[in-house]
Amino acid sequence: MAISEFKMPKMGESISEATIISWLKNVGDFVEAEETILEVATDKVDSDVPAPLSGVITEIRFQKDAVVEVGTVLALIDSDGVQEARGQKQEVIEKSNVTPSAVEVPHSIKQKSKLETRNSDAFISPLIISIAQKENLSIEELQTIQGSGAEGRLQKSDVFNYLKNRKYPILSNPSTINHQPISTYPKPKINFVEGKDRIVEMDRMRKMIADHMVYSKQISPHVTSYIEVDVTNLVNWRNENKDKFQEKYNEKLTFTPVFVQAVAKAIVDFPMINVSVDEKNIIVHNDINIGMATALPSGNLIVPVVRNANEKDLVALATAVNNLAEASRNNKLKPEQIQGSTFTISNVGTFGSLMGTPIINQPEVAILALGIIKKRPEVITTEKGDEIAIRSMMYLSLSFDHRVVDGFLGGSFLRKVGDYLEQFDLETKI
Repeated sequence: MAISEFKMPKMGESISEATIISWLKNVGDFVEAEETILEVATDKVDSDVPAPLSGVITEIRFQKDAVVEVGTVLALIDSDGVQEARGQKQEVIEKSNVTPSAVEVPHSIKQKSKLETRNSDAFISPLIISIAQKENLSIEELQTIQGSGAEGRLQKSDVFNYLKNRKYPILSNPSTINHQPISTYPKPKINFVEGKDRIVEMDRMRKMIADHMVYSKQISPHVTSYIEVDVTNLVNWRNENKDKFQEKYNEKLTFTPVFVQAVAKAIVDFPMINVSVDEKNIIVHNDINIGMATALPSGNLIVPVVRNANEKDLVALATAVNNLAEASRNNKLKPEQIQGSTFTISNVGTFGSLMGTPIINQPEVAILALGIIKKRPEVITTEKGDEIAIRSMMYLSLSFDHRVVDGFLGGSFLRKVGDYLEQFDLETKI
């Protein structure tokens, strides 16, 4: 036997472990090299893991939900007898070309060919949920599709094959109450009206977000400071140059790369805002990696990262921001693209919010929220004295960890970000 070890691959430079979502093959199954045989989760990203070589799986050492370190042996693959296995596979294909009347279908297969209802507790991946949302498939309808993956798990091909022959959608019905384990804490009673209210179980990503937010509030004493900035010159500059920018670089010019640039410059001025806390030690990060809180189509939140933002010009920042935003919308972010942020921004103005009090993205110590840009009358000082003028105004709010960031540092950093936005270089070349 030529036995090869199939190890947990490295999924990103700062990722040391991954959780097994499911095996797509079982012991005794033949696999082709580069064929996907395993799905794993790292933080908020699901990834397919291909087979390193062709052969037969002889042993699987870790099962679903196991957390496995990178480099650990997951399974053993016997590469001997590959030709024999392929020959058997070809024989099955040739037999499938025989006319239906000449083949007797076993009773067990006939039973499986009927419409079945999947286990309502079965895991449905974010990719499948994304497809379902685009195609207006309810959870109940998804559960009627027979999955071809391990333990009957739905694959992308299963959903697309179903959609080709779909006639009538199955309407979603209210779920039954999912009773949570009894807690010693006297929680307030939740009134549930059968037939009117419905229960939506948190998906895996939402549970992770919830845990992360609760942890952040428990570990970091949050303080939030606010300032108001006049971004009239910046708004006018963008309006004048966005078409030219798009034509020259084939990239959209949004406000986000400008915000990232201003934050990166301010971090250079105040490096102690770009730190993490390790018990009694402060880790000062040399790299300035800006995370962008981004809403996914599912409504969940993810934070893709612009790496070394201080080393990029506006064109490079725009390219990075647009690529990450596109990958987020299409659920194509790679694990390394959401790892290693040292500071996060959240553009709450996108949703029309005037300002926000964001929760710190651990293990960082500060997060900046940018409110909506609104025109309103303001008193400004000119050569003629004070005058009332229509200006584009925006609120900035900085939530920071008061263990290591005091009011002076937080306020000074926030003011510096505002200064860079108000004093945006109008001579920036396009």
